[in-house]
Amino acid sequence: MNQKQSILGRVTQLTRANINSLLDKAEDPEKMLDQLVRDYTNSIAEAEEAVAQTIGNLRMAEADHREDIQASQEWGAKALAASRKADSLRTSGQPDEADRFDNLAKVALGKQISYEGEAKSAAPQIASQNEVVEKLKTGLIGMRGKLEELQSKRDQLVARQKTADAQAKVQNAVKSIDVLDPTSEVSRFEEKVRRVEAQVAGQAELASSSLDAQFDELEADSDALEIEARLSELKGAASTPAVESTPTE
Repeated sequence: MNQKQSILGRVTQLTRANINSLLDKAEDPEKMLDQLVRDYTNSIAEAEEAVAQTIGNLRMAEADHREDIQASQEWGAKALAASRKADSLRTSGQPDEADRFDNLAKVALGKQISYEGEAKSAAPQIASQNEVVEKLKTGLIGMRGKLEELQSKRDQLVARQKTADAQAKVQNAVKSIDVLDPTSEVSRFEEKVRRVEAQVAGQAELASSSLDAQFDELEADSDALEIEARLSELKGAASTPAVESTPTE
């Protein structure tokens, strides 16, 4: 019984463990929680075995108690039957046989008293064991509830830790971006592109100006040729004598 009580004490102590306080003190909460889950699971298995053994012992004691009560009742019935037989024999004039059955009745009554005593002495112990079993069952229920809470806490904490790690990586990336200042690099590249675009535009403008000049020159040449042609025409007309017209009668 002392062993079972020690198990009950450990169960009670474990069910009162402050998980949040343990988490605050842990350097690696995830590993600590995994270890707690393992320890808790082992403790529950040990407690379940102890409770099962205690219940088994209790059921055996209850069975023995029922047997004692039944035996007491059976010996009481035998004592009554022997006493009645003795009375019948004594009435019929057989005192010796009557005495023999009275002696049998006394033996039966002795047996009855013995079983009654065993049943009576076992009753308080059985009641005490029933109380212990109920406490152990309550302790197990508390342990199972704490284990579920611990497992849930562990899952929540792992998820929070992963989220925190991801946020830390983002913050480090943001810091790296601030240090590198990629916008300045983009601005320099944009300025380079603008210079190339301006150079191309200048070359196009230059090419366009040269082409216009050539066409202007061509047009000037055409005008000069036209002037020379007309001049020659005028000179030819001037050198040709005028033909007098004959008056018509």
